Order: sequence, then structure tokens, then C-alpha cells
Amino acid sequence: MKTLYLDCFSGASGDMLLGALIDAGVPLDEVRRALGSLALSPETIWTEHVTRAGVRATKFCVRGEEAQVHAAAGVHGHSRSDLRSDSRSDLHSHEHSHTHDHADHHVHQHGDAHHHDHGQVAHGHRTLPEIAALIDRSALSSAGRDRAKQLFVRLGEAEAAIHGTSLERVHLHEVGALDSIIDIVGTVFALEQLQVERVVSSPLNVGSGSIRSAHGLYPVPAPATLRLLTGAPVYSGPQQAEMVTPTGALLVTAYAQAYGSVPAMRVSAIGYGAGTRDLRDMPNVLRVIIGESDAAAAHQTVVVLEAEIDDMNPQIFGVLMEKVLAQGALDLFYTPIQMKKGRPGMLVTIIAPPERRDALTALIFRETTTIGVRYREMARECLDRETITVETPLGSVRFKIARRNGEVLNASPEFDDCVRLAAEHDVPAKHVQALATQAYLDAKNRGL
Repeated sequence: MKTLYLDCFSGASGDMLLGALIDAGVPLDEVRRALGSLALSPETIWTEHVTRAGVRATKFCVRGEEAQVHAAAGVHGHSRSDLRSDSRSDLHSHEHSHTHDHADHHVHQHGDAHHHDHGQVAHGHRTLPEIAALIDRSALSSAGRDRAKQLFVRLGEAEAAIHGTSLERVHLHEVGALDSIIDIVGTVFALEQLQVERVVSSPLNVGSGSIRSAHGLYPVPAPATLRLLTGAPVYSGPQQAEMVTPTGALLVTAYAQAYGSVPAMRVSAIGYGAGTRDLRDMPNVLRVIIGESDAAAAHQTVVVLEAEIDDMNPQIFGVLMEKVLAQGALDLFYTPIQMKKGRPGMLVTIIAPPERRDALTALIFRETTTIGVRYREMARECLDRETITVETPLGSVRFKIARRNGEVLNASPEFDDCVRLAAEHDVPAKHVQALATQAYLDAKNRGL
């Protein structure tokens, strides 16, 4: 399994992640090709090799929308303030650069006296439908375009919740600027290019201190960033700075299927994406590690969802099981329980891949009478599995083999096949099971 590890020891931002993926091997020209249909000129995006605390890294750069408007009008000699700086703010300084990533300040940003590096205040106030239209012009696959649009919807939902407004009324100001769309669309494309099957992230260093907005001082992490980080492990490093931006939080939490230390894998590529500032005490970079998961490492991360139900028609439990499994759950089981006031009830337990948690939670609320769902992530170890077919005098039967380190520990015939053959030949199912087991053992002894 191709695995990507996000090492967020110095936080995360959208441009740092995309820079790291390019540094790890995604061709910049391919990113340009995917983004070119957004009506970008070739000089709009580029990369620079920089050093951060002695570590060489790739800085992903974007020319801001105001600079592009000037360029189209024939205005030359852009200042450095026309170019997008690092998305994260230095909290010791009042000259820090707020960029498109600061979703928490966007709904009423016009009075912000802070400098905006890429000049998108006049050009970057887009609604979700406007952003979706831009994404539809990208060269992403259909699934990639859908995912990018879903990311912006989630960003809009975070803003709406923070500012007490509706999703329909949200204008994504700085994160609605073209360079923010580039970060998100570019990252979705880069991950598609890498064909990563599993993403694991370290806990995120959110920094500490406070940031100043038009509404006053806000603690780090900023409100929208913190909301996007719900469910992810975070910690406050010693840096008096905002280390994780809303776009960084959005992308990491959208793709990470598990959090923790580097998983067991054979490393094939490493990339470093740089922030703008060169911090004194640590490299201001996001590191990605790409490799193949070690076949001997059978550990997986799953999410376990639970809900207690005591007031539902029992017939619905059968319907629920079918729908939950169709939604990608790995398993579901029911446990009889006794609840408050002596009421009999049922505990619904679902085991699923972490990325299916939101969809399954929504399904439980829609299909059952519960008013609460608990969840937790757990590690599990699985045997390697294989299905073979054996021939019996009554017909073919699939046989499930389970191994650990090459040793067969379990082998059993597929019960549905046994029931089918039993019905066809009017014999007991246990008779077919015995025939299938004997056929497997004969084949094993012959070395087949």
C-alpha cells in the first residue's frame, strides 16, 4: 500500500504542503497543466529552493491576483508585496502577512489594517458557487473536482459556524482568492498524481500566542483553524506564532486517515515544503515521507462508532445493517443492553475506515432514532487474507485462507457457497463443508 506521512512538527499551510509534494517528485509542469485551465499565465506559479534552519526545501510561490491584474494592464515593477508570502503569521510582529489561509477573519475583513501580501482584498471575495465554477475549469479528474469543492464547502461551514451566519451567505474572502484555490486544487491534483492509498499525519504543532484581526486579538489557533482541527491531535509548541493555517488544517484533516508516528514502510521519496520565514529554533518546513507499507506490518487504524437505541422498531435494525455495510463499513454488530430505568435496548457498534466516519454518522442519525453517536479511533492487526477456489464432487467452493508471516493460521470454506450447493443437491450444508475442507487439504498436500 502506497503510504504518505505528513510530518507537521512545524505546523502546516496549503503552500507548504503543495511545496513538499512537488519536492517529493510531483512535476511542477504537471501542476501547471492541471491549473492552467483556471486561466493562469505560466509565470503565475513557480518554486524556489530555499534553506530553513539548514534544511533545503521547496517554496511554492504564487503571484497574487492584484499583481496579475496589474500585469494584464501592462504595469511592471511589482514590489515584493505583490507576491504571496507564508500563510502563517509571526505573532511578535505587526508586519506579519495575513494571506488566503486565514478563514477565521474573512467575513468582515475590510477593516483589517494588516498588510495583505497578495493583494486579493479587492479581487478574492468569492462565494462558494463562484469557487466551484473555477474548480470545474481545472484539469482535475471528476472525483478530484468533487473533492476540491467539498473541501471549500467544509471551509465555508467552519466560517459560517464561527461568525454565526449561514453557508449561503458566506463569502470566502482571503481563502476565496485565486492563490488559495491553487493551493487546494494543486494539492488534490498532486495526491492524485502520487496515487497515494493511505495518508497518516503526525500531531500538529499549532504554535502559541495570539494574532490580531479586525475584531481584536485572537488566541492561537484561530477559531476557524481550531474548528477544522476537531478530532485531530494537536499541541502547542514553543514558537510564539500561528503555525497551522485554516487551509493547512483543512487539507491535513481531510486526507489523514490516522495520526501518530511514522508507520512501518519502505521509504521511496521525501519532500520538504518551506514557509517564508526562517525560524531560529527549528526548520520552518512541512516534511512528507512516501513509501510502501511493510507487508509484515499488519496494523491498521479503524474508527469505532457506537449508539444506544431503546425506542426503535426492531425491523429497522436489518435495514440499518444493509445500508451501513453498503456505505463502506468493515463490520457491524448489535449487543443487547439494559439502559436507564431498566429499559432493554440495543448497542449498535460499527467498525469502519476513519474516512467513512462522517458519512456513517449521518446515516445513523438519518436511519435510526438515536440522538447521539460516540466514536473513537483504534488500532487493529489483521491476518493476510486470500481466497482460493477448490473443486468438490458437488461443485466449486471458495475457500478463505488467513496467514501471518506466511504461515496459514485459518482456512474455511465460504458458507454461502456451501449453502448453495447443499440446496442444489439436497444434502446438508455440513456435508458440503466437509467435502470442501477435504478438497482443500488434498490440494495443500499436493502443493497446489
